Amino acid sequence: TEYIFSIFVMPVGAYFKGGLTPTNFIVSEYDRAAHVGTGAAKVGGNYAASLLPGKEAKERHFSDCIYLDPLTHTKIEEVGAANFFGITKDNQFITPYSPSILPSITKYSLLWLAEHRLGMTVKEGDVYVDQLDIFAEAGACGTAAVISPVGGIQNGDDFHVFYSETEVGPVTRRLYDELVGIQYGDVEAPEGWIQKVL
Repeated sequence: TEYIFSIFVMPVGAYFKGGLTPTNFIVSEYDRAAHVGTGAAKVGGNYAASLLPGKEAKERHFSDCIYLDPLTHTKIEEVGAANFFGITKDNQFITPYSPSILPSITKYSLLWLAEHRLGMTVKEGDVYVDQLDIFAEAGACGTAAVISPVGGIQNGDDFHVFYSETEVGPVTRRLYDELVGIQYGDVEAPEGWIQKVL
């Protein structure tokens, strides 16, 4: 049999256990990507370094790891294989910027929605792990994760809870409803977001 084009699909559930229910994460002592390495590329083996820390996190009843920057271990880079975002008490949407993070269309979609639909101030920049108390809400986002609320983060002996360990924060919920609504055609998409494929 000869094919010109084929598509492989596989139904999957929520990326993090619980779907839109907040889950807890632990700061990893391991590095997911090397400084000035291939962390921002979709290459084979790039996430192999996260397998052992992810397994250890799950054994300790966390959904996955929070990875810090490999150079100083002071700044949040990623949540497992997803991007991190925080919503400050003064209505800012902040997400890490790093050359070690795989670019995410979901993250950039949320940055746009936060600014243009929710009227928030948005920023890509440093997110210091010792300054988590600036965030009222936090989440993980990505193509597979969509939006997964972060209930709390264990960092050494400290456990920081964001909005709630059991309820989704109101801003995270609005962002989720906007994004998923656009994906399902229930909410009007911004100009140029939807393309017909013939």
